This record gives sequence, structure tokens and C-alpha cells, in this order.
Amino acid sequence: MANQIARNFEVMGHIDAVEATADHINMFWDPRMKSQIFADAGTDLSPIAKAAIEELQKGECPPHQTRATEFNSAHEIGQSDAG
Repeated sequence: MANQIARNFEVMGHIDAVEATADHINMFWDPRMKSQIFADAGTDLSPIAKAAIEELQKGECPPHQTRATEFNSAHEIGQSDAG
């Protein structure tokens, strides 16, 4: 799944795709999923996905990279309602 996320962002260029992938994983993955991929880091991961996982393992939390990870406040409209 991390590779699929990374593939969706790769058009942004490597550095931005790494940040966007890390942001997405940080925001939407269950802690158990994160623990599992941290334990398996590097196994069959694309360069973008691997770099994103390594960034998260260091405790780095990137700022939001896409509107999909920005949440509405209580009565706000016009932004993503994902999650």
C-alpha cells in the first residue's frame, strides 16, 4: 500500500513525493499498520516509500502536503472531508 501511495505522488518529484507519502501515512494509517511497516522497512518498498518510512521512523512529521490531509474545523466548508 505504501508503494501505491508513493506512486500517486511521484509526479510531484522525489522530495515532494516523499513528504506527501509520509504525510498521508502519518495521517491515515492505523498505528498497527505503521508499526508493521516500520518493522519491515526497506522490504519491497519503492525509493519514495522507503524514504517516507525512514522519515517517519525518525519521528519527523511533515506538514500537510495536500488538501486531502487538511481537515475542516467544526462548521467549515470547502475543504476535504477525508477521514
